Amino acid sequence: MKKVNAIEHGDHINTVVLKDAAHLDRDRNLMLFDLVAGGHHGSYIQHLIKHWNQQNFSNTLNIVVSPTFLKKHADVVEAASKHGAKINFVSITLQEELALKASSSRLNRMVRIFQEWKLLYRYARLLQASHCLIMYLDTCWVPITLGLKLPCPFSGIYFRPTLHYSSFFHHVPSSSEQSQQTREKFVLTRMLRHPQLQTLFTLDQFSVSYIQQAIEKTQSQVTVAHLPDPIQISQSSSVPADLLREQLGINSNKKIFLLFGVLNERKGIDQVFEAISLLPQELCQQLCLVLLGEGDQDQLGVKVTSICQSQPIQVIEQYQFLPDQDVRAYFELADIVIATYQKHIGMSGILLWAAAVQKPVLSTNYGLMGELVHQYRLGLTVDSASPEAIAQGLTRCLLETEETLGDRNQMMRFAQQNSTEKFADVIFNNL
Repeated sequence: MKKVNAIEHGDHINTVVLKDAAHLDRDRNLMLFDLVAGGHHGSYIQHLIKHWNQQNFSNTLNIVVSPTFLKKHADVVEAASKHGAKINFVSITLQEELALKASSSRLNRMVRIFQEWKLLYRYARLLQASHCLIMYLDTCWVPITLGLKLPCPFSGIYFRPTLHYSSFFHHVPSSSEQSQQTREKFVLTRMLRHPQLQTLFTLDQFSVSYIQQAIEKTQSQVTVAHLPDPIQISQSSSVPADLLREQLGINSNKKIFLLFGVLNERKGIDQVFEAISLLPQELCQQLCLVLLGEGDQDQLGVKVTSICQSQPIQVIEQYQFLPDQDVRAYFELADIVIATYQKHIGMSGILLWAAAVQKPVLSTNYGLMGELVHQYRLGLTVDSASPEAIAQGLTRCLLETEETLGDRNQMMRFAQQNSTEKFADVIFNNL
């Protein structure tokens, strides 16, 4: 792997090239744009790279990422470098990354939206992209609705549609949610009228018909496609579950509850701890909580110490970012997967990880996640804002067998519908 510089009209870009870059051909030059380094973003790009290599496309694939991505997902970059396809990882400069506003306030989020759009425009021009796939379209809605142009046509992945949530099982929208849905319908209408938007991918299968209605109403030429959220069903774990249990020091009589991801308020971690405090001690003696992911270790440590002093539970703390094969080992280890998001909009890969290894979830009943768990019988749903409701769900999980908490056939069906192969096929067949 080597570094080269590309200079055009005085502009400078840092490019990590996996093979000697072919001469840029505007008719054969697809650009992926994704400045997010955490969560699922690395695995999405990895799946697309793998499919690109398997299909032996003659096009050039330029993947524009941040310097943080190159460090955090070095395995993705290294894996791509071993293939013969024309794939370039293009990093924005460190100065450009540091200049991006943190999403700490509404004003900063708005500033960042235009900062990212400016970078999107700049790199599409410098790389002479024939088409751009925006991996997180939700961050670009303002420039698109304003009709700002790019140097090439573009498509994007729409992560957080809510315009159809009122149709979901037992969903009663609040007045603020109704206002949000009204605004979203207006924004969607404006986006669909953008002359350069080609394909709108949505991870929410239930939103497709509603978006299609908007397309027909606006007489737009945009195509909408349901995009599977990819999971590798046949992937092998880095360590067997029984060995991992032994390594972590978890007693054989404990039921293991896994809370995975970015461990913050959005995941309902406070409500989970409060729910545990409401359980009888004889039930807590059976409970082992595994915290796996990234978060504020000091804050989490205080909460763990407090709950362990008041209840006889075991807590395993693993505050780190792990590659997929290591993550899978923890899901195979778990008896129950906790997904108590707070008012989460959109899809969650946690449901797919759990379904792929046939483990029931204790999930929020809100939005797309609640609807998927209900329709595919992936486990239990609760009002995740209520510690009392979560406590009732934990009680059921501790007292009932895993076989009664979900449908294994439906779990596998759900996972198979979201295979990595189908994800990549949908992307490249619609570009």
